[in-house]
Amino acid sequence: MALIKTSNPALGKNTFSSFAQSQYGGSLVDASARMTLSGAVNKTGILLLCVVATAAWTWSQFMQSHDTGFASAVMMLGLLGGFVVAIVTTFKMSWAPVTAPIYALLEGLALGGISAIFELKYPGIAMQAVALTFGTLFVMLLIYKSGLIKVTQKFRIGVVAATGGIAAFYFLTWLLSFFHITIFSSVYGSGLIGIGFSLFVVAIASLNLVLDFDFVEQGVAYGAPKYMEWYAAFGIIVTLVWLYLEILILLSKLRSRN
Repeated sequence: MALIKTSNPALGKNTFSSFAQSQYGGSLVDASARMTLSGAVNKTGILLLCVVATAAWTWSQFMQSHDTGFASAVMMLGLLGGFVVAIVTTFKMSWAPVTAPIYALLEGLALGGISAIFELKYPGIAMQAVALTFGTLFVMLLIYKSGLIKVTQKFRIGVVAATGGIAAFYFLTWLLSFFHITIFSSVYGSGLIGIGFSLFVVAIASLNLVLDFDFVEQGVAYGAPKYMEWYAAFGIIVTLVWLYLEILILLSKLRSRN
């Protein structure tokens, strides 16, 4: 899910070029209608609440019934619906005030079901994954604000390339599974290779947060229109969803070794 956003060139350094051109051409967006840092933060908070709300509903429904059929149906609705809405949002940024909350609600449905299923097998794992996800978010924000990581063009290309590589690998293994080919099974196992791969993916997902923070600062600096606050918030949520899922998988691999 996050792969959609981080590997899309529309979210690179040229995203705001049209706004910059209009600014220097004398057609500056009115100050009251420009993107602000506080606005992007508030929109991110709203989207997080949307994710939590639907995730809590799916979680409670599954925990009461333990109906895997229901959980699977809701998860597929959330995953497929979220994927479609994410694609639309990526190419229609001005629709983000409407599509971003829809995406967050759909992803919440999926995360609630997935988390509940993992929780049944590994009690306490969901809260651990949530804590580690938000802990990573705050640590990466501190690192970014301190200047320890600077978003240069080489850094951006490296993170996007690694993210694209992970997406391609996931797609390849999914495709091969239809032919019952499991040559990469060790990557998904709880051995050292599987854990090492998960650590690598979590690291790349974390670095995508740095690109998200830089994206917000660019938008504010270029005087992007107000709807870009929703688009920036959407990008952060996409990355957080991906990071949470990867941390959940990593923890499950570690717990299965005990």
